[in-house]
Amino acid sequence: MTTEAALSKEELRELVADALDVNPESLTDDALFIEDLDVDSLVALELAVTLERRYQVKIEEAEIVQIRRLPDVQDLLARKLAAG
Repeated sequence: MTTEAALSKEELRELVADALDVNPESLTDDALFIEDLDVDSLVALELAVTLERRYQVKIEEAEIVQIRRLPDVQDLLARKLAAG
């Protein structure tokens, strides 16, 4: 699987929206998870587990707290998948 195929933006948006329990339309690139979408630490952890399972990567706790927006998720996954 190529990184581009693995990181279909719309698929990722749907996956993240589902994990955060928000409407995909509200999950814009500029929407801040905590401030705009009321994501708490438990939901953020659930998102990390969802991403780990879907993309077969390991996400560290320090990386979870750095995820603030959808592009942050995409960047993190791109780095993880590129590192193999």
